[in-house]
Formats: sequence, structure tokens, C-alpha cells
Amino acid sequence: MIGLFLGDTEFPEIVLSKVKSKKQKYFIIDLSKKNKFKKDKNSYRISIGKFGSILKLIHEKKCKKVLFAGKIAKPNLSSLRLDVKGIYYIPRVIKAYKKGDAAIIKSIISILKDEKISVVRSNLFNNDLTVSKGNYTKLKPVFFDKKDINTGINFFKKLNPLDHIQAIIVREGKILLKETKFGTSKMILNSKNKKGGILIKFPKKKQDLRIDLPTIGIKTLKESKKQGLKGIVLKSNQNIFLNKKDCIDFANKNKIFISVI
Repeated sequence: MIGLFLGDTEFPEIVLSKVKSKKQKYFIIDLSKKNKFKKDKNSYRISIGKFGSILKLIHEKKCKKVLFAGKIAKPNLSSLRLDVKGIYYIPRVIKAYKKGDAAIIKSIISILKDEKISVVRSNLFNNDLTVSKGNYTKLKPVFFDKKDINTGINFFKKLNPLDHIQAIIVREGKILLKETKFGTSKMILNSKNKKGGILIKFPKKKQDLRIDLPTIGIKTLKESKKQGLKGIVLKSNQNIFLNKKDCIDFANKNKIFISVI
């Protein structure tokens, strides 16, 4: 039995599909904004502040391992409904709250660890969604592209470990745009009239690779094409790559390179 903490984006649905295909026993704690898994008979909608209810459910299911997948929205502390365990643990969450979404999830993982519940990597059932080093398209980065890629790599190396940025757009040796809390899609949209850039999407410094891996899919490729980007760069075995074949086919047809370093 495994517990699935599922949020938004396409990735949680793919995880769930693979879990079902493997006939793995599971239950869902639905943390998505719109209760997207409510039709699943094994799904439970529990406020993130009700740690007592969450822990009780996990123990009732005789579950020792849980998995986090997808974007889990930052809770509104003022409207958070707490139970007794929630009141006990909330100071840790409040401390993490000021540091960003990833810090909140890490605080929850720490709480689960205290309760003898381990968190497994998000791609445990979907190893095929990560990619190793190499070029995945007919088009490859040329000399000036490689210089831009190095500019991006150096930028990520210098980031504060608590910074939320997982994606940037680089062109002609300059960081044109940085991802904000609104995500990669919004950043790409804002790249209008900045054609020719390269999208670099890396995990955060000191990223906990069990959660919140940066993700791309066919939507990313279509948005990149629309805004005139010429390439996408990922980190070896540290990105989730959805619809891989469709993405590569699309990239080849539209002369976009996909490179993994």
C-alpha cells in the first residue's frame, strides 16, 4: 500500500495511471485546487492543516510509504483548519511558509518522518519519465547556444538554495527572463518579442529529488515554438519529461533542440 499526495499539473495523473497499471494498492490524499481526483473511490480530500486526520488515514491503511506528485498550492495560513496534531505541528509549517512552497513540503516530509512514514521519489513508478545526458533531437546546440547554456548553468549555480526559480530564458549571453511563482508557462508567454532564446529548466539548488522535479511536456514545446524559442535544456535524471516521443517529434518538425546535460 502506498499513499499518494497528489496536486495539480498532468504529472500526478500519469503517476496514478502507472500505479493502477501495476496493480499497486494505493490511496490518494487530494491536495489539488479543484479536487481533481474526487471520482476515484480511493481518494480523500483532507486539509493540509489536519495532520491528525492525515496520519490517522495513513496508519489505518497500514501504509509506511508515501509519494508526492504535482504542484501543491501554498496554503492560506489564515484560513487553515487545524486539528490537534495540526496545532502541534503548525509552528514548523509557519517557519517554512516564509521560505516558499518547497520548504513547506519539506516541513511536511519532516513531520511524516517523525511519524515513521517515509517519502519515496515522485518518479518511483515512472522511471521512463526522466532522461539521461544527450541530445534528443536532430537539431543540436551550436557554439553560441552552448555559450548561452553555460551562462544559464552559472546562473543556477549561484542561486540561493531557497530560491523558487526552476526555469530561465537565455539569449546572447543574458538572462532574459526568470520563472516566478506563476510558473514556466507564464514566463514563456512573457518572452514575446524576445525570439531566439533558450529555455533552461533545472531543479533548484539542493533540490530534494523526491519532490517537485521540474517538468516539461508537449504544452511546453508548443509554447516555446509560439514564442520563437530555439531550444530546451534539461538536467540529466532530474527532470520529468512528459509525452517524450510527441515532444521530440514536435521539436524535430519545428527545428527546436532538446538537450540534456
